[in-house]
Amino acid sequence: MAQPNTRPATTFAFDNSFARSLEGFYVPWQGEQAPKPRIAHLNEALAEQLGLSLDASDETLAAILAGSETAEGSEPIAQAYAGHQFGGFSPQLGDGRALLLGELLDTEGQRFDLQLKGSGRTPFSRGGDGKAVLGPVLREYIMGEAMHALGIPTTRALAAVTTGEQIRRQGLKPGAVLARVASSHIRVGTFQFFAARGAWDGVSKLADYTIMRHYPELMDKENRYLALFEAVARRQAELIAQWMQVGFIHGVMNTDNVALSGETIDYGPCAFMDQYDSATVFSSIDRNGRYAYGSQPQIGQWNLARFAETLVPLIAPDDENRAAELLTDALTEYMASYKQAWLTGMGRKIGLASAEGKDTALIQILMGTLQGEHVDFTLFFRRLGDSLVSTEGKVALLALFDDPEAIAGWLKDWQARLEEEGCQADAIAEAMSKVNPIYIPRNHLVEAALQKAEDFADLSEVRQLLDVLANPYEERKGLEDYARPAPSDFGPFVSYCGT
Repeated sequence: MAQPNTRPATTFAFDNSFARSLEGFYVPWQGEQAPKPRIAHLNEALAEQLGLSLDASDETLAAILAGSETAEGSEPIAQAYAGHQFGGFSPQLGDGRALLLGELLDTEGQRFDLQLKGSGRTPFSRGGDGKAVLGPVLREYIMGEAMHALGIPTTRALAAVTTGEQIRRQGLKPGAVLARVASSHIRVGTFQFFAARGAWDGVSKLADYTIMRHYPELMDKENRYLALFEAVARRQAELIAQWMQVGFIHGVMNTDNVALSGETIDYGPCAFMDQYDSATVFSSIDRNGRYAYGSQPQIGQWNLARFAETLVPLIAPDDENRAAELLTDALTEYMASYKQAWLTGMGRKIGLASAEGKDTALIQILMGTLQGEHVDFTLFFRRLGDSLVSTEGKVALLALFDDPEAIAGWLKDWQARLEEEGCQADAIAEAMSKVNPIYIPRNHLVEAALQKAEDFADLSEVRQLLDVLANPYEERKGLEDYARPAPSDFGPFVSYCGT
């Protein structure tokens, strides 16, 4: 493996293993010329992790990250993929407004894609203009950094770049490009693209590349393709369990948005839940609630079933029934893995160091109690821990409920369960504060910050929000507004697929 290097500004140590290894899986392409590219916000911490020395004022760097110029060593490509979108299959999707510039090795030798979103039309644009505007670009930036700080696998933004042009999106909006970093952009839909065409040699080649890149320990397995499916399923189970534990709703869990690396990818109409309701949907295009909060685990399994279909000829080339049997067993194991990850994580949220099977009922009763009580999901778990160590904390907890008596019985059962573990209340409360965030990207705060950025080219609230979200578990004086739920006049929140 090549050694990572720290390079001067605008110089990237690009490798292009995807382009080199998987000809036919992409189209070489160049970004469109941006009139006046400028870096609106640079992720200096991520740049440092990647071994890059970048200057936000560097005009050449801005042009590269807008797609207007090609850096030395970069081989920009638009990747091909298909996908099930809201249950319906599209045999050709692909990067309609994205370009993979190449791959970088971070300071620990880990490989990451550097991709642009919003850099213009590609052969996969399907009539779109291939552009993005500043609000959705900054939204993905904020969401990715928030998830990273919460410890949830995610793609991240290296930079948000304005292009100097106005793009028509419900009026004229400032154009922008997101420079995104991901472990890779290989999706379930990438496999579906070739499987749909019966190009099984291509599927096999892609599977081998995916194993070498993300699961190298599987290469010598007797049936490495089955092992790949099982490993991907475990990562998806753990990822979705983490989403559920923080009240995150992806919004567009199509198969082209399922990354085989196990990272959260494509922050379009996503949001964090305010008041708990398992049927919560924020996406303007999810009219039937397919991707509601409470449906995410089952949709994860459905998406994995579509991935399994692409691997059947690889797993048992001469016995389709046997392949289907093995994959069905692995799909069943996905749900078992999810339930265990969910139980472990939710157990920690209520102060259990080692949740057991019997605790599933305790947690499910809690969620049923929260349903319909208009309780803020994030604040409930935070104040639950506080209630163990102060009267003020218990008062604040009960104040979250329309009817405080609704939770009284559960609190008694919970405290009895905590006593079984024999830990001190202050130690339990401290442990709970490390897994229950006080600061999340609340919808009203995000929207206010984005509107100020789009309308006045003022990113001060975006920067402040990013600073708060970088440390989501430590409650700090002066940041009370960032912990409060939306004001009553904010109204029902709706998110859109902007990037």
